[in-house]
Amino acid sequence: MKAVHRPLFLLAGVLSAVGLMHDMWDGWVARTDVPSVLSVTSVEMQDRDGALMRAFAVEDGRVRLALAPGSVDPSLTDMLIRYEDKRFFRHNGVDARAMLRAVAQAVASGRIVSGGSTLTMQVARLLENSGTGSVQGKLRQMRLAWALERTLTKDEILHLYLQHAPYGGRIEGVRSATYVWFGKEPTRLSPSEAALLVALPQSPETRRPDRHPEAARAARDMVLARVGAPPSAADVPLTMRAMPRLAPHLADALMGQDPSATRFVTTLRAPVQRKMETLVRTHAAGQAAGVSIALIAVDHHSGAVVARVGAPEYTDADGSLGFVDMTRAKRSPGSTLKPLIYALAFDRGLAHPETVFADRPTRFGRYAPQNFDGQFRGDVTARSALSLSLNIPPVALTDALGPQRLMAALRSFGADPVLPGGQAGLAVALGGVGLSLEDLARVYAGLAQLGSVVPVSDQRMNSVPGSHVIAPRAAWQVGDILRGIAPPAGAPSGLAYKTGTSYGHRDAWAFGYDGRHVIGVWIGRPDGTPVPGAFGGDHAAPLLFEAFGRLKPAFDPAPAPPPDTLILTTAELPAPLRRFGPATPKASGPTVAFPPDGAVLETADTMIKVEDGVLPLTVLLNGAPVASGLRARHVTVGLPSVGFSDITVIDGAGRSARVAVELRP
Repeated sequence: MKAVHRPLFLLAGVLSAVGLMHDMWDGWVARTDVPSVLSVTSVEMQDRDGALMRAFAVEDGRVRLALAPGSVDPSLTDMLIRYEDKRFFRHNGVDARAMLRAVAQAVASGRIVSGGSTLTMQVARLLENSGTGSVQGKLRQMRLAWALERTLTKDEILHLYLQHAPYGGRIEGVRSATYVWFGKEPTRLSPSEAALLVALPQSPETRRPDRHPEAARAARDMVLARVGAPPSAADVPLTMRAMPRLAPHLADALMGQDPSATRFVTTLRAPVQRKMETLVRTHAAGQAAGVSIALIAVDHHSGAVVARVGAPEYTDADGSLGFVDMTRAKRSPGSTLKPLIYALAFDRGLAHPETVFADRPTRFGRYAPQNFDGQFRGDVTARSALSLSLNIPPVALTDALGPQRLMAALRSFGADPVLPGGQAGLAVALGGVGLSLEDLARVYAGLAQLGSVVPVSDQRMNSVPGSHVIAPRAAWQVGDILRGIAPPAGAPSGLAYKTGTSYGHRDAWAFGYDGRHVIGVWIGRPDGTPVPGAFGGDHAAPLLFEAFGRLKPAFDPAPAPPPDTLILTTAELPAPLRRFGPATPKASGPTVAFPPDGAVLETADTMIKVEDGVLPLTVLLNGAPVASGLRARHVTVGLPSVGFSDITVIDGAGRSARVAVELRP
């Protein structure tokens, strides 16, 4: 072989060897067992605006909040790369220059000065939870870093670092870190905050600012100096905030309903929820041992639950069974159903707010109800009877309506009543039925929406009004009465509200609504034992008004009365509505010949035929006049809606006859 060709053969040999080594290295990297890069993150419950309300731990009790792309302040990622890995966007996972420098520094000083690890190598260590103290561990990180760079983009690798980096205790990921150290999302950070977040993962325990503030401050300042940022005079955070744990009962319920979900977006408002929890906790501190308090607040325009407090504390340390969600527990509603009873009666034409009732000892078969104080008031209007929460008039109305109609109305509003004996009797009027705080919130939201069904929900808002259960005028009349009840001492007027106390002082209730919101309050013991001296008016009502004060500065205005509302005095009412009593016509009085009582009709336009009685005639439909001064004994009227309607005919002598009909679709 000629001497001139020997260098060429030598070069070819070297290149072949290098190529062979590269192929071997390439295959070695390709065969790398890459762990899953799909991060397991904490299940979150958020409020309507995306604010974190609850985060469930992942493995080993760690909290690792999901990090959405683009949700981190760019100043943090820029500072991180400049401090940790300047050539991050230029190397293939391992920075040879940084590695050689680290080795040289270690040889020169006899100790490790810098690790030489790239951000990709640190991601490899975080994914496998491996240490950095051995040569074997460092080689494994290098191999995995090369493999990661082949399958992921630089942005994806950076995202993994920010998702898994440790920040002290059981906190992982930059989003979790900004919550516990700064109480906010990582979208906007000061240079001082960003620098601390860069420094913490390098030694998360020895630099924890709540335990080692001087070390944390020094590490932060070193980062600022390294990247050429001005020094910071701000102190480091001295406490690690607890992760948000608002509405824990709701969070548990949602997790139970859908264990596979990773995020729950609710209709709640975190600032309002926090205020209500604080309010309930404060009031509970003055209660007897074992007494719990629950509260629910609803926007009755949309049905959105804006706050739900199941108990003062999410613990059983004080014996109050704080783990029990008392917004869902079935309890006796006491007098809180009375507004619904009057609304149904007004709707059916059985009574008017100014109708006179005889509040006197009355027996309904074997049932002889009495007023709460054992006293009787004689003749009172429906307005006064409801304001004073008397018992005889609503029981009499329930007897006239039929208890099943009351139960049907509850179910139509979305409540789920539980009957102790399986069958509704007159006792349901005074609380002889099981209802939850949420059930009653649906009923009062319906009254606030002038008789419409309100789809109350924690997870969706509905701007479409539901069907009417009660005529708007009847619901407005009840609201007008409730707004006239005197508020607790020092509280503002204008809120339509009703209180209730169940038998044996086991439950104290208060419900109120204005033009936008309804709030319900319950006080009692979850185990059902009595709370001596607990009254809805004395204990629950002040809390109700204070809750409205925490919700907003003033009450929203009430709606105007519907056009068909009869606003009259007792004397101005048609004779049958002036005093409540049996409506059986006298022999010489009018008789409705058609339609017969109990008729089922298929068309809204109905011909009414009247026999006997003295002309002129007046016709009422569900208590509202539809024709008067009639000199004929027949008239056609239009039934207002599908369902039951009452038709009343009054003759010129004030005598009346009534029939009930049903219009089917």
